Amino acid sequence: MAPSLGKGIFLVAAPSLRDPNFRQTVVLLCEHGPEGALGVVVNRPTGMLLSEVLPQVPVLEGQRHVFFRGGPVQPSHVLILYRLSEEPADTHHVFDGVYLGGDPNSLERVLTVPEGSEAVRAYVGYSGWGAGQLEKELETGSWILLPGDSTVVFEKDPSQIWPDILRSLGEPYARYAEMPADPSLN
Repeated sequence: MAPSLGKGIFLVAAPSLRDPNFRQTVVLLCEHGPEGALGVVVNRPTGMLLSEVLPQVPVLEGQRHVFFRGGPVQPSHVLILYRLSEEPADTHHVFDGVYLGGDPNSLERVLTVPEGSEAVRAYVGYSGWGAGQLEKELETGSWILLPGDSTVVFEKDPSQIWPDILRSLGEPYARYAEMPADPSLN
């Protein structure tokens, strides 16, 4: 049984989805309600380093953390996603120890002394839908719903997230996983 639409759900782009903003993407839905929805694309890294965009955070100097392209809305807006054992201040719980938001102190602590499986991902821009818009896209078959998985978000090779999920769904989806990634998406 497919999960219901809500925060903490993966929206997996159906192979038929041609919108270049979302083709071959996996979006983690971080907020969903009557007013609409907000999420971040978890499988589109950029070439931008966090240290270049956030020079005011000294701990980033020399680190190789990259930004991910979270979506087409507000492409200069920065969002931080954390996997933490305890909820930090100024965040929104997404699912199972994953939080959106936070302050520079949380970012600095996770980057300098991560505890256990703690991790951080930074996004520029986000994916947003107005009231009822995402539901309409689901009706047209644009998205496949799956439960969110923090190991996918924080540990998997981003280039393998979409094809690996399609393979896990079996036929008829698995055949699309073998197609080369669209180079225009990077």
